[in-house]
Amino acid sequence: MAYIEPVTLNARGIELVPLALSHEAGLRQAAADGELWRLRVTSVPEPEQTRKYIEDALAMREAGNRFAFAVLDAASGTVLGCSSYHDIIPAVQRVEIGWTWYAKRCQRSHVNTVAKLLLLTHAFETVGCHVVGWRTDNFNFASQSAIERLGARKDGVIRGHALRRDGTIRDTVMYSMRSGEWPEAKAQLLYLLDKPR
Repeated sequence: MAYIEPVTLNARGIELVPLALSHEAGLRQAAADGELWRLRVTSVPEPEQTRKYIEDALAMREAGNRFAFAVLDAASGTVLGCSSYHDIIPAVQRVEIGWTWYAKRCQRSHVNTVAKLLLLTHAFETVGCHVVGWRTDNFNFASQSAIERLGARKDGVIRGHALRRDGTIRDTVMYSMRSGEWPEAKAQLLYLLDKPR
């Protein structure tokens, strides 16, 4: 049995469904909103690479080390972006959340907060994870702020850790949240979502 089983998660008008080849056109459109593939600090596929991006995610799902979701507007079915569990380590009951990106119009909206609430709730309360982690580029300050708003703690920086799409070598900022920290983080996320905008 796989550690992460196929599941659909939804709340507050946002739905996360297992990523499939049928999402190709929707992912292309989401990425085109802001030409997100031009950002050097993200994993957003270039338009002609979208199918390979999905195929790679499906191969990683088969291998058991990544489970990607398409993030949808529940009412319309419009693809808003993508997020994944990755670096799945059943032996220590740990997953990371990443490969996350959204159409520009969805950034700094409730979409990421709801998606992370869904992923964290599932990881801690259904899967039984002890730790959920995140990693991001040292120059992706927006991502670092978003991760910190979730209540994650900064573990440190791995220097010279990975290649960026432009061939430069990045430092990776690591974050995590332990299961005992989840109730307080969940309360804060719900507070942020219920706060008048």
